[in-house]
Amino acid sequence: MEIITGVERRRRWRAEDKLRVLAEAAQPGARTSEVARRHDISRGLLWYWRRQLRQGRLTAPHAPEPLFLPVQVSDAAASAPVAPTAATDPRIEIALPDGTLVRVGADVDAAALRRVLSVLRR
Repeated sequence: MEIITGVERRRRWRAEDKLRVLAEAAQPGARTSEVARRHDISRGLLWYWRRQLRQGRLTAPHAPEPLFLPVQVSDAAASAPVAPTAATDPRIEIALPDGTLVRVGADVDAAALRRVLSVLRR
């Protein structure tokens, strides 16, 4: 319940918040009316934001530019004995500058890896 004691004013939504609400509404099984109610907005506003997104008028203002990171490729077989399973289970290891280490199988879905790395960058 929200109690308004003064003059009600329009809320200002940041683009990141709009995109977060739109992503929530786009989840499988999500109901537009429930998402709108949860965020205390009208369904019409949610549809308006969707239209803005489709038209390219709603974007994250500070999207980081893609950058290349140094990659170090090592030959594990030359430096240390390798277990027999290493040849059948190749792994990709990504070390981020903050010390975070991500290890995934070579068969990882590119979209899934992109989602994981985008969360780690925050």
